[in-house]
Parts: sequence; C-alpha cells; structure tokens
Amino acid sequence: MKKILLLLLSGLIVFGIYSYLKPPLSPKGASNYSFNSKEFTVDYSRPYKKGRLIFGKKEDGALVPYDEYWRTGANFSTDLTVSDDFSFGDRAIKKGSYWLYTIPSENTWKIFLNSESSSFGYFEPDVDNNIAEIIVDSYELENELEQFTISFVEQDNQLFLRLLWDKTGVSIPVN
Repeated sequence: MKKILLLLLSGLIVFGIYSYLKPPLSPKGASNYSFNSKEFTVDYSRPYKKGRLIFGKKEDGALVPYDEYWRTGANFSTDLTVSDDFSFGDRAIKKGSYWLYTIPSENTWKIFLNSESSSFGYFEPDVDNNIAEIIVDSYELENELEQFTISFVEQDNQLFLRLLWDKTGVSIPVN
C-alpha cells in the first residue's frame, strides 16, 4: 500500500513539474509605448492560429464568431493601463487599468473598456462596469499573422492601439 501511495505521489509531483515548466498554449505578451508624456501598457495572452478559421461565422466553426463577445486574446482579460488621463476614440478616460474586450463583426468591431481589469477573460464582463464603447472599421492585412498581436503605432500625430491576427486588423485611437 505504501509503495502505491509513493508511486502516486511521485507521479503527481512529476506531472506538476511538467505542467509548470511546459510553455502555455497562449503565452503572455505585453506591449508598451510612450506618447505625449503618457505610458501605455497592454498585458494580454497571445493565441496561435494553428490552421483554424479565426474570424467568421459561428456555423462555419470560427474560433472568434462574428457579433459575439471575445476576450481579445486568451486566458485572462486583456488589460490596458495608462499612466495619465487619455482618450479612447473621442471619450475622455481617467488614468488606470481597464479590461479591453471586443465584439468583432465582418467590417466593424465594437471595442469596450471595462473597469474590471485583471479578470479571468473566459466569462463575459459585467456590462454595468463598461466605461467606454467605440466602433472601428476592420481591415485586411497584407500577410497572414499566425499569432495574435497587439501593438501601438503613431500616425498623423495620433496614437493607435492595433489588434492584429490572421488576416484581420483594427486600429483603436488612444491619445
């Protein structure tokens, strides 16, 4: 009996070590940018395409179906942190950390900021805690992108937060 318990315990320890050391399927990512004396940081998880249909109709098996909540990454919430008051689209937002999530459609995306940052993103946020919602056009990328990527880009003295994956991109004005 002691040998069986020792063997089980040893197996659990080996499994625990393997699980801890194994790279996650959607590794953590971060994007940082300084603009107009403000520090912008996005913390998110970066899933891979792995041959799947990413954006599309639910009945076609899309990983991210049109017109449905997407945590905008994987695992935990995608969090935008800004060091000073900023604008999100045309909305004035107080400095702080916010959960950024989306509802993609075929040609436009709804982008939300919610006060519940650092949440487990599998569950939909409480919409009563949304502080901003904007709609942006999506665009087709020239080259397919295997891993979900969030980055910042300056254009015409404005800052944009870009969400890029597969063949789709959106640019969100943040200043």
